[in-house]
Amino acid sequence: MIASVLTRIKQIAWFRQIILLVLGGLLCFAYAPYSVAILPFWILPLVVYLIGSLTPRQAFNSGFAFGFGWFGAGLSWIYVSIDQYGGMPDAVNVIVLALLVAYLALYPAATFALWRKLCLRSGYWLFSLPLLWLVAETLRGWLFTGFPWLGLGYTQTDALLGGLAPAVGQPGITVALWFIALAIVTGIQQARPQNALLVVVFIVLGWLTPMLQPLKRSPETTSVLLVQGNIQQSLKWQADQQWPNILRYLDLTRPQYQHDIVIWPESAITALEPYADDILYNIDQAASINGAGLITGIIDYDANNDAFYNSVIVLGQEQQQLDSDYQYGHDNRYRKHQLLPIGEFVPFEDVLRPLAPLFNLPMSSFARGSEQQPNLVANDHKLNTAICYEIAFSNQVRLNTQADTDYLLTVSNDTWFGDSHGPWQHMQIAQMRAKELGRPLLRATNNGVSAITDEHGHIIADAPQFTATTVSAEVPQVSGQTWFARFGHSFTWLLAALGLLPWLKAASNRRGQPPQK
Repeated sequence: MIASVLTRIKQIAWFRQIILLVLGGLLCFAYAPYSVAILPFWILPLVVYLIGSLTPRQAFNSGFAFGFGWFGAGLSWIYVSIDQYGGMPDAVNVIVLALLVAYLALYPAATFALWRKLCLRSGYWLFSLPLLWLVAETLRGWLFTGFPWLGLGYTQTDALLGGLAPAVGQPGITVALWFIALAIVTGIQQARPQNALLVVVFIVLGWLTPMLQPLKRSPETTSVLLVQGNIQQSLKWQADQQWPNILRYLDLTRPQYQHDIVIWPESAITALEPYADDILYNIDQAASINGAGLITGIIDYDANNDAFYNSVIVLGQEQQQLDSDYQYGHDNRYRKHQLLPIGEFVPFEDVLRPLAPLFNLPMSSFARGSEQQPNLVANDHKLNTAICYEIAFSNQVRLNTQADTDYLLTVSNDTWFGDSHGPWQHMQIAQMRAKELGRPLLRATNNGVSAITDEHGHIIADAPQFTATTVSAEVPQVSGQTWFARFGHSFTWLLAALGLLPWLKAASNRRGQPPQK
């Protein structure tokens, strides 16, 4: 009965595309905050089945429908910021979001079209889909500065398959999901129950991989305080709110200076750094007297080059053997490299800025810092820093994680997205970085989700959203490097390339056969 219904769906183009659109939309519930991690094990095999016998053109259209549902539902939270801060009519807001979703849907569309084209040449290309998908996702994370959000591997962050992260990262988990989907479909179609072994193998590897990593916890811990100011976005950048905003962070911090590291979120201090010397000096002195290293987001302005930088600086206790006062321009800082399109830089700004407030948001003309920068040092602890959106770029985070890095640090301001699922997806992405790199993660945000995780990405302390509060925890110190930290995506590409073995074996057999007369 089910098989006949699915067959009928495959034969009716518009019906097939509606089903694929719905399947893509349902994937939203596999991500945080819903985290129904089992969904991809049902949805992806259905996608493979529905597209697996189509022509390349049909596969493109069907893949586009799936991608439109996937990104449309998964990224619907972007509408909140467009609607509240874009200054455009509702219809235009919908069109802008639809254009972004349509662009992103081109990647799965092209992947399925190429997959079917290869499969029509030879059935031995069937298991090339994971490799083709990996190529497309790599391009999506790179072209036009990249947008690597909603990788399928994030759906397994808190599930058993997420244990593959220290070896192959989030992209490798995505590859595993597609191999499992192909194994399920071919197993049913060809009556090969042994295909279930592939599912078992990946699950066992997900359980075993974290135990094989050369990570070691020290008996020592570091006391960390995250400060969540909950400043309204409408007030954040108003000139007369600069001092009240700082006072809120100081009031939340003052009773708890006994921590080794205190972290304020992205642009917690909205005054430009060169013009905030007195404020920063006083904060630096207060933190130093109490033996705390205080890390805060701030906007730096380089007058010599007329350049603004979204920055993070360290105040107070930096290295325990040093007792130096704050001076503007010190080296213990991080400048954001991966800027958010529209929010932090505007492509074709001469054309777009006059069109609507969306393209002229406060502080939307930042310059880029270097891709690789030294770790911040606070109280003798080294922190690999990523600001907001950057945490989604796994390769950049890995490049800045050294053997002696103690913690991953990310600061953010997700106030733009209100009470949507966007901030929870952001937190889930950050958790994946901790799993990949085997380091505890410290995430301070303006209004949530502020949290501390261990080296396996498990949350050990967090704060409620939309509350001015703090998060405190004793955070483990970890040494050693995961395979992903050492070798990057090498194992991911090797895993994906295994899908070419049937084709390579067939090609080898053909070369070994004598020519026909």
